Amino acid sequence: MNFFTFIPVEPGWPLWVIIALIAVDFIIRVVALGAIPYRRKPSVALGWLLAVFLIPYIGLLAFWMFGSSKLPRKRREMQTEINRLIKHETGGQSILGRDDHLPEPLSTAAQLNYSLGALPMVHGNEFTLEGDNHQCMLDMAREVDQAQKYVHFEFYIVAIDDASRPLLDALLRAHARGVTVRIFIDHVGSLGYPGYSDLVKELDASGVPWRRSLPLRPWKGEYQRPDLRNHRKILVIDGEIAYTGSQNVIHRSYNKRANLRKGFEWKDLSVRCTGPIVAELNAVFASDWYSETEVILFEEFDTELDPIHEGGAMAQVVPSGPGFELENNLRLFNHLIYNANEQIVICSPYFVPDESLMHALVTEAHSGVDVRIYVGATSDHWVTQKAQESYYADLLDAGVQIFQYHEPTVLHSKFLLIDDEVTIIGSSNMDARSFAMNLEVSMFIVDRAFTQEMYDLETDDYRANSVKVDRQEWMERSTGQKYLENVCRLTSSLL
Repeated sequence: MNFFTFIPVEPGWPLWVIIALIAVDFIIRVVALGAIPYRRKPSVALGWLLAVFLIPYIGLLAFWMFGSSKLPRKRREMQTEINRLIKHETGGQSILGRDDHLPEPLSTAAQLNYSLGALPMVHGNEFTLEGDNHQCMLDMAREVDQAQKYVHFEFYIVAIDDASRPLLDALLRAHARGVTVRIFIDHVGSLGYPGYSDLVKELDASGVPWRRSLPLRPWKGEYQRPDLRNHRKILVIDGEIAYTGSQNVIHRSYNKRANLRKGFEWKDLSVRCTGPIVAELNAVFASDWYSETEVILFEEFDTELDPIHEGGAMAQVVPSGPGFELENNLRLFNHLIYNANEQIVICSPYFVPDESLMHALVTEAHSGVDVRIYVGATSDHWVTQKAQESYYADLLDAGVQIFQYHEPTVLHSKFLLIDDEVTIIGSSNMDARSFAMNLEVSMFIVDRAFTQEMYDLETDDYRANSVKVDRQEWMERSTGQKYLENVCRLTSSLL
């Protein structure tokens, strides 16, 4: 193939036009070689270089639109300002209260999270698992109906339907009786789902304060990289109760005709929280609210971020995403995985590990640690599904056990278990999008009883409803299947 194959030259064009196009094409390639790798992972840089070299003009346009995985500088500076305020309120301590009983890997994990995300580890928390999407929304609605001061609501996908209506009506009732209700909905995430346009009309008519998160409306001066999204799921009630996890506020079928035809229903896992950890989830909401409105909720910071409790579960909220300079969630995951001694359990619907995570898992498996990964047998993202399948062979060779949750259920739960006392649960997948492109929130919980409850759930539900991938059968899959996986893998760093 000629180096300049993709130059759009037409017969009969003047020689100087052809030379100019060749020169521009050459300059694009040379500049890309030195500019694109700047402060990017080699795999990401290679993916973009491949696009620019194969299709220079389209590739360059795509890089201009999607090449930066960071939010605009002003927004990152606002996040830094909020982090500084939170650290001031917590006295610069990564763990509030007693910490002498923590193993060193966990105390250093708390310090890592505090350094990157500004929120400390706190005692005195209680957690209740919510494994049914629709029942969880009913539980949320009941709690909102008891709210007296404020309700903070932040979700990726929200739409009106029979399942979500009770919760959305509860929010409007709270607003009508004088409770401060603030609603945050990701713009692109919700756009296009049946029931979203009706939701917008109802919210506008109600007068409740609400915002589109990371709005994509260039005609109103609202623009950033389109696929940088707010994937967080947070509900805070009066600073006393909070919910977080993987689920969105919509029917478990997502109301799409194709899903209904195939019988697809999403399986999620959320957690109800009480204790000081609620204030940390509220701080994440407040930082996002500030980023969109430039209004800081000073009073809630002042009154809720300073308690020190003993007893109960220790926990720490880990915010991450393109508003931060580093990949907070990935660094925590790798730190904990490398310090595992007995077992690691990962549940992630989109499992497309970067090189560092892949090395950590393979290393631990070769070290004798029991590594179990739960993924879906089906997915709503075909390219991502094929990309993740391209990693199975290397994992199986290392001794990792892979379980596929049965169809037509679409596995959407996201959690990580380490040994006998560490649980991470939240909105973050194990893929490049969650590490770098999505605003995510994860809950780092240190508690033996709760972690045992998670292991029981893994055994009684996730493993009982999954099929273990057989290594020999997987290695014998067709050449065409392997080809598709490898092609999709090339895009994994850009997904």
